[in-house]
Amino acid sequence: MNIGIIGYGNMGKMLLDKFVKTENICDKLYVSNRNIEKVKHLDKNVTVCKKNSELALKADVIIICVRPADIKSVLEDIGETVRDETIIISLNGSVSFETINKIIVHKIAKVIPSITAEINCSQTLMCFNEHITTSDKERISDIFKCMGTVIELPENELGMGSELVSCMPGFIASIFDVMCSSAKKHTSIPEEQVIKMVLDTLCATGKLMVDKKMSFDNVVTRVATRGGITEEGTKVIFEAFPKIADEVFHKTLEKRKQTAQKSEELFG
Repeated sequence: MNIGIIGYGNMGKMLLDKFVKTENICDKLYVSNRNIEKVKHLDKNVTVCKKNSELALKADVIIICVRPADIKSVLEDIGETVRDETIIISLNGSVSFETINKIIVHKIAKVIPSITAEINCSQTLMCFNEHITTSDKERISDIFKCMGTVIELPENELGMGSELVSCMPGFIASIFDVMCSSAKKHTSIPEEQVIKMVLDTLCATGKLMVDKKMSFDNVVTRVATRGGITEEGTKVIFEAFPKIADEVFHKTLEKRKQTAQKSEELFG
């Protein structure tokens, strides 16, 4: 099996690095990029294609890693040379299968990895159009398992799924950045130590919950004894944070909807 990656931005680079380091994931790796100078330095095991159409002719699986505004032109580039049995994967969840069908009717999958793929802990989301077979799904899953686990969702749930696994690292980092900034106002402990203490506790709490199959409520009950110090803090969080969480999802899902509408307009 030959894998081709179109686009060498952050996600394309991350995928290519993973595939190069993963044994037996494919026979050959191809890459194409609008700026050819950006990919000239690549590993000798990667073949650089000057045109997307050239890559499409050689690859059994094509992974499109470009902005929504560029997906239409990429699909037009590869339309005449892509083989019927080749699987096309889009890493952009905002462009619907129905919209893609305006340009090409083919075997199409959408895959949403997480930044945690860098440490092989991604929960990678996948959805498939009606032309993808069971064996195609297995092949796609096998490719992305090198980065963690894979989760299949229906297309209409890919947005919320992305919020929970792809956007969530950013949400979590933002929340604990605020917590650390607030803590620094009340302590002389050095900033670096505050951050390390919080990060180590965050990682340990997640591992504790997974290993011991504990719920969020279990942890709160264990730590926040009645009338104690922790209970005072959890009361504030449960009273004030729900409104913020609701607003986060309201804003992000609305932005996702706007992005999808803009994509529709770009495809005409």
